Amino acid sequence: MTDHTTRLDHVVLWVRDPVAAADFYEKAVGMETVRLTEFAAGQVPFPSVRVNDETIIDLMPRTFAERMTMLPGAADSAGHPVNHVCLSLPRGDFDALLSRLEQRSVPVSDLSYDSFGARGKATRSFYFRDPDGNVFEARHYD
Repeated sequence: MTDHTTRLDHVVLWVRDPVAAADFYEKAVGMETVRLTEFAAGQVPFPSVRVNDETIIDLMPRTFAERMTMLPGAADSAGHPVNHVCLSLPRGDFDALLSRLEQRSVPVSDLSYDSFGARGKATRSFYFRDPDGNVFEARHYD
């Protein structure tokens, strides 16, 4: 039976240096890189990092903004960040992410408690930025 549930497939972030961004997401955030070798070899236009089995984050070079012609004004989206992207993690992965970011001197916000999200109130959450200034929230639910 085919599952036709709507899901989030990918998010595209504008980045200055896709290799450096992939390194950050792999080492600091703990995500698996996708197509990084192919990108470095010039075989694909951008690499990605895997959020889970069904969702990736594409690391799009800002230099590609001029190619965004699918809609009028689409190229203007480069440099206009989304407010933030939120990652929901199991408690242990949440704690491990916070530790990795702190070990790498990545500034993080204070912890918040009971902030509302897709699954109700999260037990704890915090915010951090990637090297390109994209803001992420990390949270866990009990």
